[in-house]
Amino acid sequence: MRGLAKAEASEYEVEFFREKGFTRKRCRVGGEYFWTLNPDMDTCQDAPCVEYWFDRIPSRDPLRVGEARRLFIGFFERRGHTPIKPRPVVARWREDLYLTIASIVVFQPHVTSGLVPPPANPLVISQPSIRLEDIDNVGLTIGRHLTSFEMAAHHAFNYPDKPVYWKDETVRLAFEFFTKEMGIPGDLIVFKESWWEGGGNAGPSFEVAVGGLELATLVFMQYRVTERGYEPIPLRIVDTGYGVERMSWFTWKTPTAFHAIYPGLLEKFRDILGVEEAGEEVLWAAFRAAGRLDPEDPRSVESYYRRVAEASGLSVGEAREALMREARLYSVLDHTKTIALMLADGVVPSNTGEGYLARLVIRRALRQLLMLGAETRLADLVDLQVEYWSGDFPQLPEHRDYILDAVSLEEERFKETLRRGSKLVRQIIGRKKALDLEDLVLLYDSHGIPPEVAAEEARRLGVSVEVPHNFYSIVAARHQAPEKVRRIGERVELPDHVVKALEGLPETRRLFHEDPYLREFRARVLRVVDGRYVVLDATAFYPKGGGQDYDTGILQGPWGEARVLRVYKVGGVIVHVLDRDVKASPGDEVLGRIDWIRRYRLMRHHTATHILLGAARAVLGDHVWQAGAEKTVEKARLDITHHRPLTRDEVRRIEELANRVVDERRRVSARVLDRNEAEERYGFKIYQGGVPMEARIRIVEVEGWDAEACFGTHLANTGEVGGIKITRVERIQDGVVRLEYVAGTRVAEEARRLSDLVEEASKIVGGRSGEELLARIEGVARELEELRSSLKRYRSLYSELLIEKAREAPRVGGLRLLVFTPPESDRRPLQEVLRTLTSTYEDLVAIAVEPAEGDWATVEIALGSRAAGAVDAGRLAKLLAEALGGRGGGRGSRATLRIPSKAAGAVGEEAAKAIESLTSQQ
Repeated sequence: MRGLAKAEASEYEVEFFREKGFTRKRCRVGGEYFWTLNPDMDTCQDAPCVEYWFDRIPSRDPLRVGEARRLFIGFFERRGHTPIKPRPVVARWREDLYLTIASIVVFQPHVTSGLVPPPANPLVISQPSIRLEDIDNVGLTIGRHLTSFEMAAHHAFNYPDKPVYWKDETVRLAFEFFTKEMGIPGDLIVFKESWWEGGGNAGPSFEVAVGGLELATLVFMQYRVTERGYEPIPLRIVDTGYGVERMSWFTWKTPTAFHAIYPGLLEKFRDILGVEEAGEEVLWAAFRAAGRLDPEDPRSVESYYRRVAEASGLSVGEAREALMREARLYSVLDHTKTIALMLADGVVPSNTGEGYLARLVIRRALRQLLMLGAETRLADLVDLQVEYWSGDFPQLPEHRDYILDAVSLEEERFKETLRRGSKLVRQIIGRKKALDLEDLVLLYDSHGIPPEVAAEEARRLGVSVEVPHNFYSIVAARHQAPEKVRRIGERVELPDHVVKALEGLPETRRLFHEDPYLREFRARVLRVVDGRYVVLDATAFYPKGGGQDYDTGILQGPWGEARVLRVYKVGGVIVHVLDRDVKASPGDEVLGRIDWIRRYRLMRHHTATHILLGAARAVLGDHVWQAGAEKTVEKARLDITHHRPLTRDEVRRIEELANRVVDERRRVSARVLDRNEAEERYGFKIYQGGVPMEARIRIVEVEGWDAEACFGTHLANTGEVGGIKITRVERIQDGVVRLEYVAGTRVAEEARRLSDLVEEASKIVGGRSGEELLARIEGVARELEELRSSLKRYRSLYSELLIEKAREAPRVGGLRLLVFTPPESDRRPLQEVLRTLTSTYEDLVAIAVEPAEGDWATVEIALGSRAAGAVDAGRLAKLLAEALGGRGGGRGSRATLRIPSKAAGAVGEEAAKAIESLTSQQ
C-alpha cells in the first residue's frame, strides 16, 4: 500500500463523519486507521485482525443471494441510480484481460479513459465476477474467498463540468444501506482507511467491515499512476464493490458462506460426494477462528487447525482432516458454479487465453474429487449448478448442452493425462534428478498434469518435491491477462521515418467505406515521402487491416501512371506505396483506379467470412468465437473456438446453411454507431475481430444473421457472394478449428481443380466416370487389403525361418552370431523381427544388412539380454565402422551404422572378429 503511506489524513475526512460524530482510530492489531461511532472499538473489524463474530450482530431477516442482489439494486435505484444489465464473465470488450474480475472492468478502458460516456450516470449494477488468484484458498477460509461471486456496485463518473457525487455521498449511501436496508447497528459499522490501485489508476478507499467480515469497498479513483508518481485525473470515478454473497452470509449467520449461498445444494453435494459433516461444534469453531486466518501463512493455517481442535475437543490431526474434507467439498461447490458461468458465456477450454483458465478450474475440481475419493462425474455436479442458478442466470440453461459436453470431454482428457503423467515425470527426473516449481508449472501448462500427481510419482522414485500450497493461484496469476495486448489490424510494413513523416496529417477520407463499389476516383496529394509513399486527401484504395488484404491499382498524376503495390493505414492516414518514385507537390490532382477483380474477390471472401461465422455459431453453438481470420484474393480462412474436431456432417451443415444465406440475398449494411448503442443493440459478439478503441464503431450487419465491428469492404447483399465452398478443415490448436474456403468465381476454379484431380485419379486406377472411379478405388482398396494380409503371412513365415536359422547360428566368443539380409527395406517389420529374435535367444547377436540404397548400405545391430551383457552394441558398431569405412553408433543392445555398399559382403567376417576382440577383453 505504497499510496496509503503518501495519502494525507484529509483524504479520508468526509463531512458525513463529522456530522454523525465518527471518530478516527488506529487498529491495535494491524495498525490501520478506521472510523467508528463506537468509543470502545479498538480494532478495524476486518480479517485477519479479529475473529468472526457477526453471527451475534442484529440484522434483517435472512436473504438469499438473489434477494440480496435485488435489495441492493432497488435501494440505489430509488436514490437516482439507473440499473445496468450485467456483462459476461468473459471480458470480450477488453484486450488486456480475460475475465471480468470486478464491476469497474465493465467500464474500462473506454469509459474510465473519458473516450466514451457511461451508459448512465450514476448507475447501479450487480456484476458476476471471477477471480482465480486466490483459488487455492477457496474452502479453507469458509467463504471469504470464492472464485465466482457477484460484485454489486454503484458508480458515479464526475466530469470536470458535470460532477455527480464524491466521497461524502458515497459514504452516506453505504451507511444508509447497511443500517436501514440490512438492519445493522450503526455503531458496529467500521470504515477502514485503505488505498486502491489497478489498471493504471489509484485512489483512497474505505473498506466497510462489520463483526470481522468486510462487506464493501468504496474506492475513489482520482489519480493516474505514472513513473513520476500519482497525477490527478480530470474524470474522478466512484468505484464501489459490495459482496452480494457476503451480505447473504451476514443475514443467515451460518458457520460458512457456503451454507448461505447454496442452501439445499450443499447438502445434495455432501450426499453425492460422501462427505460426512464435520459437526456443528467443529464448524462453529472454524467460523470463529477463520477470521484470524491468513491462508498465505502456513503458521497461521496450522494455528487455525490448532484453535479449532482446542475448541471442539479433537486432536489437531482430526481437526485438520475434518476441515480439509470440508474445504474440498466447498471448493467443488464453488468451482462447479464458476465452470458453468465461464462456459455459458462462451469459453472453450484449451491451453491458451481464457480457455486455459476454464481448464484450470475444471482440473482443480477434478483433482478435489479424486482426493475425496468420489466416483461421480463432474458434469453431473455442474448440471446441478445449472439447474440451481437457472433463475438468476438464464444463460446457464440456454447453453446447458454445450456446458455438459465440454465438461465431459475435459474429464475424459484429464483421465488420459493422469495415465501418461508418470512417464513424463520419470523423464524429467531422469534428466535433472529433481523436480522444481518451474517443472511443476511446465507439466501442468503443457501436459495438464496436476502438481500433486507429479509429486506422488517423484516420491515413488525417491525424489522429494514440495508443492506450493498456492500452486493454482500462481499459474492463474501468470495467465490472467494476455502477455501481449491484441491489436486490431496488421503490423504496418513501412519504414519508421515514413511513419514519422505522416505526423500532423488529417485523416484520409475513406471513399471505400462511402461506396465500396467505387472503382475510379479523383483526389489531391497531401504529402509524398521518398517519392514512393503517397498520401491523398481521399482514397478508394482499401488499406491492409481487419484480416483483409489491401487493394492494388493505378495512380495517375503529373508523373503519368504509377502502380499501387500496397496500401497501409497509419492512425487515420492512408499511405499508397508505388512501384516507382514520382514527382508531385501538395495539391496536385490525381486519378485513382483500383483493380476491381481483386477488390471484388476480397469483398466476396470478407462477406463470406461473416456469413460462415454465423453459420458455425448456428450449427455448433454460441460458444463459437472468431479466433482469427484472413481474406485474400485466392481464398479465406476463419479460425473458430470449438471443443471438438468438426465432423463431416457438421462441416456439411455449416456449408449448406451459409449457402442458404447466400441464396436468400440478405441485405448487408454498414453504419457507425455510438459504442453504448452498438453494445446495447447487438451485444458483445460484435467484437469478434477485436475491440476498436473508438467512441463510435462501424458495424457491418448481415440482415438477421450477423453483426460485427468491422473495418472491411463488403457486398450490398449476400447473393453477390455467389457461393461458398469449404475446402479444408483442421484443428490447428487445442480448442481452435480452422476453416478454409473460397467464394464467388473461386468456387468454380476450385471445382475445376477437384475435377482435374478426379481425372488424374481415373487415369491411374482405370475408371472413366465418377461412379466407375469409386468402384475401381473400392476394388484397389480390397486388393491392397488382401496384399497386406499376404505380406503379413510372409513376414511371419520369414520370421519363423530366421528363428530356426538363429538356432543353428555359429558361436563366436560364446555368443550366437546371425547375419542376414532382409527381403524388404521397410524398417518397421525389420525392427519387429529383431525384437522377436533377441527375445527368443538371449545370447544372440543379430545383424541385419539392409538392401543397399545407392552407394551406402544400412546395418542394424540387435543383442539379446545375455549378449548385451557381454558386448556393447555401440562398441561393436564402432569396430565395424572402422573396419568397413562407415559411420554410426548406439549403446546397450541396439546400434545402427552406414557402410559402403561394396563392403556389405564383409559384414559377417568383420563382425566375428569384432565380437572375438570384445569378448576376449573381459
